[in-house]
Amino acid sequence: MMLPFDPAPNQIVLAVVLPLLGAFLMQPTARVSKSLALLIGPAVLAACAYLLVALWLEFGTAPFVVAIGGYAPPLGVVFYVDQLALLFATAVPLFTLLFWSRAEPSPDAARRDAVMLLLAAAATGLALSGDLFNLYVFYELTAVASFGLVALQGTGAAQIATARYLLLSAFGSVLALVGIAIVYTQTGTLNLAQIAQLAPSTLHNPTGLAAFALLLIGFGVKGELFPVNAWVPEVYATAPARISALLAGLISKLAVILVLRLLVLAFDGMGANLLMLTLGTLGVISGELGAWRAQDLRRMLAYSSLGQLGVVFIAFSLPGPAGILAGLAVALHHLVIKSALFGLATRWGGSLAALAGSARSAPVASALFVLFALSLVGVPPLPGFWIKLLVLAGLAESGVQLGQPMAMTALLIILLATAVEANYLFRVAMRLYQPAEAGRSPPRPARLDVAIAAVFGLMLITATFAINPLAAMLGTIAEQTADVAGYIETQFPSAIARMP
Repeated sequence: MMLPFDPAPNQIVLAVVLPLLGAFLMQPTARVSKSLALLIGPAVLAACAYLLVALWLEFGTAPFVVAIGGYAPPLGVVFYVDQLALLFATAVPLFTLLFWSRAEPSPDAARRDAVMLLLAAAATGLALSGDLFNLYVFYELTAVASFGLVALQGTGAAQIATARYLLLSAFGSVLALVGIAIVYTQTGTLNLAQIAQLAPSTLHNPTGLAAFALLLIGFGVKGELFPVNAWVPEVYATAPARISALLAGLISKLAVILVLRLLVLAFDGMGANLLMLTLGTLGVISGELGAWRAQDLRRMLAYSSLGQLGVVFIAFSLPGPAGILAGLAVALHHLVIKSALFGLATRWGGSLAALAGSARSAPVASALFVLFALSLVGVPPLPGFWIKLLVLAGLAESGVQLGQPMAMTALLIILLATAVEANYLFRVAMRLYQPAEAGRSPPRPARLDVAIAAVFGLMLITATFAINPLAAMLGTIAEQTADVAGYIETQFPSAIARMP
């Protein structure tokens, strides 16, 4: 395919550098021209999206490594760029651009835009980094930017939610740092490829399992993993809905992908998989029951997100490429649907009773909500049905082959959670189509939010008719992600022959 410019692999560094530079320039530019400052963010994100798409078209099938500053691994910082990394790195500027706030020029707008660019830079680095310590650094930058975006709301509830989020995230960061220290003590390196090479003799033991548990809980704060997900309902209910859409839809998935990388490369074993399976199952139970009790749409979506992320962790706990395929399918499905639903909830917050009559005042938004609800529940032939079937089949096979009663328990929990999910989602759908109370006018989502949700709805319908090609593409990504030998060989040619 002909491109307006010939992309080089090392240009992928610009996807992190440009948003950081834009964030730095935002405040000085705002002092000169607030209108010009507001253009920096969309321009930078559009440039990053174009760059990443061009690189994917040019180099997307084969993984490659970019050594930052020319220092070869393991001494230098590296970006490992495979299809999984490119998929989520490309999603960062695209989704950030979709949910970019279109506010009037003001000092607060410049500060918010600078934090949004910082979030985009950190999230892209999180998707691309091939070094454990730098993954931690980008994770922390992502967390700091998330705190800022929620706190900039300015309300007392938002600030209290941010404080709780900050404390829980700090606790998780300490656990993750201890886990990283154990890995370094056992292997003497933080480069993921070198860790993968040494892991069979150094980390496939009780000490390695303890390190994985610490890393899982630490990074699981952002990934909405039970039991460190208590911050989610308060933050998503008080933050601006577009910020909640970005955090719930995209950022949480990057934390889960980070955990997946560690599981595949360093801790692949029954103990680590069983731990993820158990915590994911508990997340499904707590999230779906919380959503069923909720009487506020945004709080309901927040609890539902906990349940869906639990299913992602369950899927990734299944061994081999089949588990990675199932987890990617659930993660991408949740990425599309929850982003759209939180966008619609910008003006549909508050009591569910206030939504009565919305189908008459906002018919397109109401129809889109029903479409997304049907796919979340798993009504055929929508993608949610095939994705849920993929997870259930993987759990059944795992339970039979490995004799794992926990796998069969998780299967039953997902089936019961689906019934609970159908109950609360259809309850909202019925409320939308009920007549409005006399003298009350239901809120109408903004046209831009409906348009964005319609784009996601079109993606969902397109996926329904292209389920086989999408499954084949995700299967290729899953095979590449599970190829530990290929990961090592890409960074250290001929290293496989030297593996213990």
